[in-house]
Amino acid sequence: MEKLHFTSQAFPNNGTIPSEYTCDGANGNPPLTIRSVPAKSRSLALIVDDPDAPRGTWVHWVVWNIGPDTTEIPANSAPGGALQGTNDFGKQNYGGPCPPSGTHRYFFKLYALDISPALKAGATKAQLEEAMKGHILEKSELIGLYRRK
Repeated sequence: MEKLHFTSQAFPNNGTIPSEYTCDGANGNPPLTIRSVPAKSRSLALIVDDPDAPRGTWVHWVVWNIGPDTTEIPANSAPGGALQGTNDFGKQNYGGPCPPSGTHRYFFKLYALDISPALKAGATKAQLEEAMKGHILEKSELIGLYRRK
């Protein structure tokens, strides 16, 4: 049985995120592909963050209650029916990479859950992580790099 698999058509794992998906471009999320979701999954959750930010890990996107049958998250769109949390830009949407200096790593972390977290839209990454404790069936990670020109 295959493990949960998470990729993007826009960049390979550990590859450079195209500027169109950053603050230097349209600032929308890159297209994402999901494969091999565990059969017992009730929902998926996605957290995108940057551990290289000067003040500690910076949260770019928090999304949960993504349908387990979801195979694609198109560019510049949130998954239908999913809820979005508040990122560190203070918004409930995707905020693209915008590093102040140097190359930063952006971790796109996808979780297959045996629950649909009972959180309201606007919840934080910490609140989602707390709600997911003990309910993660599998996790897949995609890392993108970005350096402003």
